Amino acid sequence: MFTGIIEAIGQIAAIEMYQGDMRLYIQTRELDLSDVKLGDSIATNGVCLTAVALPGDGFWADLSRETLAHSRFDSLAVGEKVNLEKAMMPSGRLGGHIVTGHVDGVGQIMERREDARSIVYRVRAPKALARYIASKGSITVDGVSLTVNAVDGADFELNIVPHTAGEAITGAYQPGRSVHLEVDVLARYMERLLQFAPAQGAAEQTDTGAQQDGLTLAKLAEYGYSRR
Repeated sequence: MFTGIIEAIGQIAAIEMYQGDMRLYIQTRELDLSDVKLGDSIATNGVCLTAVALPGDGFWADLSRETLAHSRFDSLAVGEKVNLEKAMMPSGRLGGHIVTGHVDGVGQIMERREDARSIVYRVRAPKALARYIASKGSITVDGVSLTVNAVDGADFELNIVPHTAGEAITGAYQPGRSVHLEVDVLARYMERLLQFAPAQGAAEQTDTGAQQDGLTLAKLAEYGYSRR
């Protein structure tokens, strides 16, 4: 589990291919690896990778075909910079939002403009992800926890403050750049619950024959989570 607060900017040092899979060597630079063990997870541009070797100044990680199919890692080049975050400790602060490191899709930077000292990006998400993105909600872009400013169909806007631009690779994006997107996990669970909710006013029957109330839009509205 991660928070979306980037700890360091690393660099791709080596790329090796093995029968369709990929192995990456990532130099971690300022990231402290003294508490990292083999098998630990490190989010790399928002993708949860497992450290399979720790030579000292970085880590090796294996990327499966599944990971390559749902990320832009197949287009990585040696020397490319990446956002890094170690897995959250149970005693740590949740400074961003709950991030799993399981990328949902690849978006594209459509526009960049300056707004005082901030940078505003317009990002286009895959259409299948658009329903999970809400104005003032949270989204993870290349591992960075960000707030959505506005939504227009599958496009959404982000405001990058100077601190974020300086501490992550986010400040260097230009139109045409592909980025990893992870939507708010709570939105996904809410959708799944609603898929199995009974019709409004109906009750769900359990395996024992007992009746129990299910999650409905009416109930969500009653507790302030949606509007009728």
